[in-house]
Amino acid sequence: MSPLRVPISRATWRRFAGMIRTLVASEVGAKAKLFFVLLILLLFGINGLNVVSSYVGRDFMTSIENRDMGRFVEYALVYVGVFAVSTLVAVYYRFYEERLGLLWRKWLTERVLDRYLEDRTYFRMHAAGDLQNPDQRISEDTRALTATTLSFFLMLLNASLTVIAFSGVLWSISPTLFLVAILYAATGSVMTWLLGRPLIRLNYDQLDKEANFRARLVHVRENAESIALLRREGRLRIRLHDRIDRLTANFQRIIEVNRNLGFFTTGYNYLIQIIPALIVAPMFIRGETEFGVITQSAMAFGHLLGAFSLIVTQFQSISAYTAVIARLGALAEAMDRVVQPRTPTITYGTDCERVAFEGVSLHSPRSGRHLVTGLNLSVPKGTHVLIRVPDESAKTALFRATAGIWDQGEGHVLRPNNDDLLFLPERPYMPPGTLREVLLRSGTEKRFSDERILRTLRTLNLVAVVYRAGGLDVEHNWGELLSLGEQQLLAFSRVVLADPSFVFLDHPSRALSECQVDGLLSLLRERGITYLTLGDEDEDEAWYDQRLDVAADGSWTLTQLPNKGAARSETPDPPAAGLAVPSSV
Repeated sequence: MSPLRVPISRATWRRFAGMIRTLVASEVGAKAKLFFVLLILLLFGINGLNVVSSYVGRDFMTSIENRDMGRFVEYALVYVGVFAVSTLVAVYYRFYEERLGLLWRKWLTERVLDRYLEDRTYFRMHAAGDLQNPDQRISEDTRALTATTLSFFLMLLNASLTVIAFSGVLWSISPTLFLVAILYAATGSVMTWLLGRPLIRLNYDQLDKEANFRARLVHVRENAESIALLRREGRLRIRLHDRIDRLTANFQRIIEVNRNLGFFTTGYNYLIQIIPALIVAPMFIRGETEFGVITQSAMAFGHLLGAFSLIVTQFQSISAYTAVIARLGALAEAMDRVVQPRTPTITYGTDCERVAFEGVSLHSPRSGRHLVTGLNLSVPKGTHVLIRVPDESAKTALFRATAGIWDQGEGHVLRPNNDDLLFLPERPYMPPGTLREVLLRSGTEKRFSDERILRTLRTLNLVAVVYRAGGLDVEHNWGELLSLGEQQLLAFSRVVLADPSFVFLDHPSRALSECQVDGLLSLLRERGITYLTLGDEDEDEAWYDQRLDVAADGSWTLTQLPNKGAARSETPDPPAAGLAVPSSV
């Protein structure tokens, strides 16, 4: 097993340093610097109190040796006072460490989220498929990075201050003991690194295997009804068992490495307790030092060795931390890759009055196969087009290319802006939240009165959905509450409320009846909304002016149709008379 498969490059560290500089210069930078300064001051306080405690402890033990009750009581009270102040300083140190870590995590997570959602980066990364579990990297790894980086930095700073504070103490007791501490710590660090190196790769892999297992469980929860109807538990059980087998096999290897590492580190830590006594006790026996110096030497030796032995004591955390840095570095690199333009590429322009394709050719991202070849089509406002594409890949490519999220191809697309061209996929997107949030875009809520929203829902026979939801402002998981047909009608309501110039429909007849589709297309015509529809061979052509057929080889033909749609009168039936609206809306 290669222990260093985890890629941490100079670019990773440069990006890490740039993140720190950006944090300092950000809107939360002043508060972060204040917390950090407080932590440094408290760290100095902790180390100063530790040194004071070592001397108080020495004199306290010496007073016991001399059977001096007065000095015993005096040093006992001083000891209690030092412990009280140390407790206060340590608690506030931990408090401000957690506050700074939380501040940093919130800031960093928001920045990563903004970049992940910007310019459809999330979609491009999903389409590229070269990075596993970006969601876990954004949530869990960001949390681990901020908390662990701060913890490690403060540990290193504390170790440096400890070395400065206790080197003089230990040297004054015994130069030999000081040299033994340095040699012992150096030997322990080298041995720990050699024994524990495989943990870096294993921890990196474990994070992905845990995420893969959780993703399968989420799949079961989100598709519970379909799985139950199709009786697919057997295959799912096999896949879940396979995921847990991989997870446990990797974790078993981690346990084995930790066992080997534990043999060394446990013995290493046990010897720390006796080494100072082995060197200082003979000095006491020879009368060269006081009895309390043995206690002081043990305390100083422990502090100093702890500072020198960070690799020994923290190697498991360091290996996990290295994996976190690598995973977040890979996330940043993946986001960099997907925003870089590829060639050949599709260019886009704005035209408020039409949707047009000028020499547009679309390719398969994997095989390079031509899905659509040299498409030249102009759809002016008021012209309704039926698009028949037997090949699912070509259908997906054309739908996404019109939306601006397909980059495998060339040509030029003219289209209105995002507010005037909406897309309705075959399975509509129903975000968790309230009915009002499902129907209205963020920031537009105040433009639509409850009466207008309810009037639109009545037009589409969705008043029953309002009843079931308990009003416009009750949160639900809509995928569980509504049927696919109801979700499609709700998506149409969203279009009617947004009132765009154009809408691109993806096979509405697969979720709705023919009568429902006729009523919806009639409603779009009445509202002056031009529609382009991806349909099947048996699609009713009466509602369209043109038909675009794309063959399996990517060639296409455009056919003019007799415009019968304007003469059709089918509209959605109104709701039953006297049907009241819930008081909550």
